[in-house]
This record gives sequence, structure tokens and C-alpha cells, in this order.
Amino acid sequence: MQKKFSSVGRNFVEKVDQLLPKPISATALLKSFGFFKVPLLFMVNPKVDSIDDDKAIVSIPLNKLTKNHLRSMYFGALAIGADSAVGILAFHHIRKQKKNLHFSFKDFQAEFLKRPESRVYFVCDQGSEIAAAVEKAIQTKERINLSVPAIAETRKGTVVETVAKFTLTLSLRDKS
Repeated sequence: MQKKFSSVGRNFVEKVDQLLPKPISATALLKSFGFFKVPLLFMVNPKVDSIDDDKAIVSIPLNKLTKNHLRSMYFGALAIGADSAVGILAFHHIRKQKKNLHFSFKDFQAEFLKRPESRVYFVCDQGSEIAAAVEKAIQTKERINLSVPAIAETRKGTVVETVAKFTLTLSLRDKS
């Protein structure tokens, strides 16, 4: 019964992916994953602003749920954004391979540079490295760990300001 449901779910996801522009379908997938698996992810309302083979940009609004007592974005919300940017890019490459890979984050490092007082954009531009790690995990059937940097930035007009830097260790394993 479980296998039948997962194949139906996978077919539905593929249909949605074909009908909608990439950022919209990726946002829907990220939010549905949050709703069903990680409610805190769903609560911060992430949006995939752009995604392709090389780069993903995810944004999180500054609102009542994401700000701290200083009226800047709470570091937990910043961590969720970094996790989402790297995770959605990894998920993008895993889905392209159509394999049963599982991924998680083994390690997380953060450097907070400035208080973000508006919407924050999380950028991960390590798509080719993630794709190579996915391919290696499929070929070797072993766990592959990859340190992936991401940055958090605010944007006011044409001014882009880096507010935090992250390094997450992505852990991939083929479960087929």
C-alpha cells in the first residue's frame, strides 16, 4: 500500500512540476514538505525566488513569527532559510536523477554579520558541486558528505547587503 501511494504522489509532483514555473512548483514542494514533515519550516513561509541547476534563492519575510525582540530576524529563522536554500537545491538534483536518495544535514556553522531588518534572501550557488555529490552517492552507494556554503542577504533597491554566512554539511545516501 505504501509503495502505491508514493508512486501516485510522485506522479502528482511531476505533473505539478511540469505545469508551473520552477520557482512556484519548488515553493509548493518546500511548503508541502514543511506542512507534512517540518511544521516550523511551513510557519516561516519560505518562498523559492529562483532555482536552476546552479543556484537557488529562497526568501523568508520578516514578520511576527520570524523576528526577535530587537525587531530583526531571529537566528532560528535564519537557520531555516539557509537549510531551505541548500536543501531545495539538493532536492532539485536528486529529483533529476530519479533515484531514491535521502539527504540530511550533518553539521551547521553560522557567522552573523549584521541584524537583518527586512525580508532575507538565502543564496546557495553550489549546484554543480551538489550534482556531483548526488552522482557519486548513486554510483558508490556510500554516504557522501559535502560542505555547502550559503549566504543570507537583504536587498533595498539595488543595494545588496550580506547579513550572514553559513556552511552546512550535506549528507547524501542512496537508499535504493
